[in-house]
Amino acid sequence: MKHILITGGTGFVGRVITKHLTSLGNKVFILTRSHKETNDKNVHYIQWQTVQETELPPIYAVINLAGESINGRWTDEKKKGILNSRLNVTENLLQIVQRMPQKPQVWINASAIGYYGTSESEVFTEKTKQHGRDFLAEVVKAWEMKANEARDLGCRTVFTRFGLILGRDGGVLPQLALPYRFFAGGTVGSGSQCVSWVHEEDVARLIEEVLQNGHYEGPVNVTAPGPVTMKKFGQVLGDVMHRPHWLPAPSLAFKLLFGEMSMLILKGQQVLPEKAMDLNFSFKFPHLKDALQDLLQ
Repeated sequence: MKHILITGGTGFVGRVITKHLTSLGNKVFILTRSHKETNDKNVHYIQWQTVQETELPPIYAVINLAGESINGRWTDEKKKGILNSRLNVTENLLQIVQRMPQKPQVWINASAIGYYGTSESEVFTEKTKQHGRDFLAEVVKAWEMKANEARDLGCRTVFTRFGLILGRDGGVLPQLALPYRFFAGGTVGSGSQCVSWVHEEDVARLIEEVLQNGHYEGPVNVTAPGPVTMKKFGQVLGDVMHRPHWLPAPSLAFKLLFGEMSMLILKGQQVLPEKAMDLNFSFKFPHLKDALQDLLQ
């Protein structure tokens, strides 16, 4: 049994990870700004305002997931919130850890494949050194630089660069599946842009692997080994849902609806989890059709 401290534990990804880790007998302490209660003896909610480091048991690992949602139009104010929320939470968490009598062995920091920027031809792995130049890439770079200060506290530090997470009750899958439910699904944008996706269960399983295996350090791509084009994604989604894939969704409509955020869907990233594959991590859902069947049927 390990004691694990999590920020952002009440969000979609945090809930998935917490459920998985507690099912293995670990105790999870979730830092939150609102009052929460639970009947789960392995989950403890702690308010940021009242946390006392000396009252916590020795913490084996910190998992930092907190930050303002990137959903919504990226106005100048929204962009500031996206960046500052991540940097401020990480700084506060670093201060908490610094005051701990016994430092955690591992610091896992949420990140994103947005670090790499977009491309329809290049393949990105953890060995890719050049980061993108768009807004999201700059946010990820700044966030990882701040989180990297955990190394100075003696923590093995890992940046989990999440791809497009597919989940039953969260992530982007419900929105992507909605048009198909009404027989209106089709290719989004050009269709040639690549989707680097991952099943929610493999997210939690890879986090568990990172906690246990000391060979994981630095960036870790949390994506399935089988990225597909958006056209292929839609075709498989329609097939699994027994719905036609026929009505295209033009890029202009997405740009008008989501503004700059539309780049997350309209521009591609072919990202491979090279580090996980090199360390022989076994994905439960390496293929898109299997993942969608598990989540939607």
